[in-house]
Amino acid sequence: MSLFEYQDADALGKVTSVDTTNVIVDVADLEALKGLQVNRLAVLQSSKLGQHLVGLITQVTRKKLNEIDEALSEAPSEQNLCKVALIGTLLDRDGDERNVFRRTLESVPEIDANCFAMEGEALTSFMRVIAHTAAEDSSLTLGRYTLDDEATAFLNGNKFFQRHAFIGGSTGAGKSWTTAKIIEQMAALQTANGIIFDLHGEYSPLNGDGISHFKVAGPADIEANKTIQDGIIHLPYWLLSYEALVSLFVDRSDQNAPNQAMIMAREINSVKRSYLEEGGHDDVLDNFTVDSPVPFNLDELLSRLNAINTEQVPGARAGTTKAGEFNGKLSRMISRLENKISDRRLGFLFQGGINSLRFDWLNELAEVLLGASGENQTGGVKIINFSEVPSDILPLIVSLVARLAFSVQQWTPLELRHPVALLCDEAHLYIPQRNQADAADDISIQIFERIAKEGRKYGVSLVVISQRPSEVNKTMLSQCSNFVSMRLTNADDQSVVRKLLPDSLGGFSDILPTLDTGEALVVGDASLLPSRIRIDEPINKPNSGTVNFWDEWQDEVPAERLSTAIDNWRKQNIQ
Repeated sequence: MSLFEYQDADALGKVTSVDTTNVIVDVADLEALKGLQVNRLAVLQSSKLGQHLVGLITQVTRKKLNEIDEALSEAPSEQNLCKVALIGTLLDRDGDERNVFRRTLESVPEIDANCFAMEGEALTSFMRVIAHTAAEDSSLTLGRYTLDDEATAFLNGNKFFQRHAFIGGSTGAGKSWTTAKIIEQMAALQTANGIIFDLHGEYSPLNGDGISHFKVAGPADIEANKTIQDGIIHLPYWLLSYEALVSLFVDRSDQNAPNQAMIMAREINSVKRSYLEEGGHDDVLDNFTVDSPVPFNLDELLSRLNAINTEQVPGARAGTTKAGEFNGKLSRMISRLENKISDRRLGFLFQGGINSLRFDWLNELAEVLLGASGENQTGGVKIINFSEVPSDILPLIVSLVARLAFSVQQWTPLELRHPVALLCDEAHLYIPQRNQADAADDISIQIFERIAKEGRKYGVSLVVISQRPSEVNKTMLSQCSNFVSMRLTNADDQSVVRKLLPDSLGGFSDILPTLDTGEALVVGDASLLPSRIRIDEPINKPNSGTVNFWDEWQDEVPAERLSTAIDNWRKQNIQ
């Protein structure tokens, strides 16, 4: 028995025009036309038996015809049309299964085929089919369909992470709720593995089995000698790639910058070799490069650079000396390096102590950050708080963790590989458009672009989260095949999302500025149906920073708030 038992008399109208994915329907009844709503569903007769085509109403038009001939002609004086974008096929039977929805178009309607509005019992029955079909797969639940709040909105969890995803929306639209909802479901899986880049400590309230919290070490954490066992992580300088080290220490505007970069490469390679030789790591010596994650002593590097910067070589006459080739040309680089080392804010890079110079230290870091649930004592979903990382090197440090994850996956044999997802909150801050990037951003963009292009084959997924999609790197967004778009009020941001949607659904994005808080437009490979969804409330709400100004201004002011703030500012630590 077919899900749709329509009679000809129920028809909304007949198809008058067909192209690849859109049809035009001539609506005979003016009252029926008045009842139509854009972005609602319609059903069309297929040219194949046992099938119905499902589409989205994208336009409703009432057009006056030539009024001069109206009195002389019996033809109608107006034409009522609706445009329908075809989105899939409902099969009465597929093997042993009945009423199966597929996001494919195996046929198109014929001219004069009937079109029916999907509403009432038909809509409820169809949404049940959608929910049931999605639930049979690896399901990820977001909320309820706006079309029918009795139907649960499932996404295919495999396709959501396989094809990368984008979550966006203006401030206060509900991005954090949506992300928290996804994190909670990830954490509930037996061997979950994910890293959340939390730039402002927004997701600190999320707790429970499968979730663990870490913070990049701040000045107070370093003074207290806190370690990874305390949830504090150091990211030592030797983990940075050669290009990242150059961007950190070499001023590209310096006329000696090329020489400084060349000497930096040579000397880093040399001190890494010394470390390996002293530790007896002969198996690594044969194949390591300047980019290999091998510890080295920073004091030794500084000593070598100072020696080169002050080098004297024999002069033309016997017994005389002259300045060496690079004498005085490294002064600015050495000064920058010394300033960075002494900067308390960068303690997580340079003040990890002798512990972070151990050869097996990287193994311990990888086990904590990339271990799945059940592999270690921490949860499979790791929320890393970057709130105390200075903004000028934030892209460098976030991309360092991303590079660590990608490299570990890349060098893991296929039979041992276990997938990991990177959730990039506030992505516009460290994966910007190339024309807005500086040196630190360039390194970050290169790493994330590579993950976006190649991550899938190594089991690395990206979920890009931003309130400003127009400022996020275009290559990144173009690699995303799933979009969860909350309310977007900026025209540039709307335009970016609109361009990423299929041509047949371009008009669907017109609802972006009118979405309610907690509502999302969901389109992509993971969604059976391009849909408007009301996101369910997460168990633990993120600290999204939404303040009730009017209410707060009617309460008493907290005592000592300003002195506490200034004291914390000076100490670079929130007590």
